[in-house]
Amino acid sequence: MNTPAYKDASLPVDRRVEDLLSRMTLEEKAGQLFHSMLMMNADGTPVTETDGSMLPFTTPELIGDRLLTHFNLLGTYGAREMAQWQNTVQEMAAATRLGIPVTLSTDPRHAFTDNIGASFNAGAFSAWPEALGLAAIGDPDLVFRFADTVRREYLAVGFRVALHPQIDLASEPRWARQTGTFGSDARLTAELVQAYVRGLQGPELGPESVSAMVKHFPGGGPQKDGEDPHFAHGKEQVYPGGMREHHLEPFKAAIAAGCAQMMPYYGQPIGTDWEEVGFGFNKGVVTGLLREELGFEGIVCTDWGLLNDAAIFGQMHPARAWGLEHLSTAERAARALDAGCDQFGGEQCPEVVVELVRSGRIAESRVDASVRRLLREKFRLGLFENPYVDPDAAAETVGRADFAALGAAAQRRSLTVLTNPEGIIPLSAKPEPVPRPKLYVRNVDEAVAAAYGEVVADPAAADLAVLRLRTPYEPRENVFESFFHSGSLAFPEPELAAILTLLDQVPTLVCINLERAAVLPEIAARAAALIADYGASDAALLDVAFGRAVPEGRLPFELPRSMKAVEASRPDVPNDTENPVFAHGHGLSL
Repeated sequence: MNTPAYKDASLPVDRRVEDLLSRMTLEEKAGQLFHSMLMMNADGTPVTETDGSMLPFTTPELIGDRLLTHFNLLGTYGAREMAQWQNTVQEMAAATRLGIPVTLSTDPRHAFTDNIGASFNAGAFSAWPEALGLAAIGDPDLVFRFADTVRREYLAVGFRVALHPQIDLASEPRWARQTGTFGSDARLTAELVQAYVRGLQGPELGPESVSAMVKHFPGGGPQKDGEDPHFAHGKEQVYPGGMREHHLEPFKAAIAAGCAQMMPYYGQPIGTDWEEVGFGFNKGVVTGLLREELGFEGIVCTDWGLLNDAAIFGQMHPARAWGLEHLSTAERAARALDAGCDQFGGEQCPEVVVELVRSGRIAESRVDASVRRLLREKFRLGLFENPYVDPDAAAETVGRADFAALGAAAQRRSLTVLTNPEGIIPLSAKPEPVPRPKLYVRNVDEAVAAAYGEVVADPAAADLAVLRLRTPYEPRENVFESFFHSGSLAFPEPELAAILTLLDQVPTLVCINLERAAVLPEIAARAAALIADYGASDAALLDVAFGRAVPEGRLPFELPRSMKAVEASRPDVPNDTENPVFAHGHGLSL
């Protein structure tokens, strides 16, 4: 029996693509156009039952019945178990008629944020600061080493597409997604994304690469009132400052670096010459701007959930078809294909595409054009030759000591000293307090703090208090939305009063985790020292406080003086608030 040309690794990729495409049914082609979600059981087995609260279909149904071959994994698991699960999923794919291997993707997994809609905490992987922290350091070589580490750890468990980097500009201080960005500086973001893409993909896409899906084109920062367009009340994207082109600069750099994939944002542009529909449906943006003007030739995958209403944590959420809410699922799919998108993120309805073709609404040649791109990447990644991974090697590679050490060092470097008026830190440089100061800690692990001083229960008995805070936000009732921290950046009463009471009672080192810009003029004025972190362990903070590590961070965006100043600023203009407490780029050396 002759081996089909698509299985012959000695043949050129394009010939293999054409051979496989010629053998595919319309249903098999349609399955390639969907990039859905999977979860796994903690023991490394696939999910074979579902209650519909998160995923409408089981893994065997999606692979064997609906013929999908692109998935992103939700949840945090052990490395060995992920590798075992990956292999089982690939076995399911190998058992289908054509044996097209699965391409697995993931949201970021190497930092501290845990939001099932955007990012997972590091878990078994090496723990680094968030992208904001990498921007605070501002070192392209470090970003390359980070992305190369991500690549190695992802390859070990079978992830071949990174649903990152996120290169939107943090221009609206309230926007919930800033923690995944490189901050407000377009030039720096452009420089860092090129290093990031090179670290993930290597010199060119191949068997040792992880494909980079850069997001969110054409820049998701300018959201009206800083709300998030996962949700209908946050769908509007506005440019009152006229800086639309400025937000494109990082994407031009990503394309120049050879990024393999691009994700348009949910946002609906308002008040521009673009059609007022979400970017995934926007032909002027996807085809006119991204493909024709900027020359992008890779895969365009929509953001998740543009076609169908869906249950998330058991609550129904409308499809994010902003501007096209009145259309049917099939009409929305046709619009996205007409716009130039290749794949539907977070959807699993290939029968819709089949019917669009059979009804004559979409030409099969249009489907073929996208399937070619998707198959070409599978071949270039070597998935047809090596779809499986080694669970033992995965357990040894993920989170290994040298990777963990790189991440821990980056956490320390990223810390940003905002104030230190009396030079209270580093403590090791002072004759007093004595080497074992009395420490009062809040939101710090006492067992960790005990390695640096004597932990006391009463702040009045302390030489120094160490207080860790998070950026304020307004809680939202919807379960899914509660993960996206939006609204006011100011500390509410009585929380602020309690913080200031402590600061007045004992010299206090305050460390605030900045996932967005925080409004903290009173805290800045009264803290003995103020540090910003973007994902750092308690040990990282205390190493800096005690002079065992050197902080290098500089603010990746400004910190506004008031919510009034935030509300008066223009969402598309970076660092636009009046008289900020700390300017973009601020940071002290110790």
